[in-house]
Amino acid sequence: MITRIVKLTIQPDKKEAFIQMFTESKPHITAFDGCNDVVLLQDKKFDNVFFTYSHWRSKEDLEAYRKSELFKGIWKNTKAKFCAEPQAWSTEEIA
Repeated sequence: MITRIVKLTIQPDKKEAFIQMFTESKPHITAFDGCNDVVLLQDKKFDNVFFTYSHWRSKEDLEAYRKSELFKGIWKNTKAKFCAEPQAWSTEEIA
């Protein structure tokens, strides 16, 4: 299983719109073949910093999602709300 962690720094005045967009998109993401779950976390110190944690059956499933129209639409909407470059990691549990 692959866990994808993405750090997103959102413009402070666009936080609520971002949270709403994520909430509306979550059922579509979790319905995507190979996605086991996705959650949104908010930093305790900087309330405009968010992390998405998504769990994928395989790296191929994650890549298929990243090439999908669903992802392209979500990412385009999300990018418009950034105030810093996103950071992303694909991880695998080892212990």
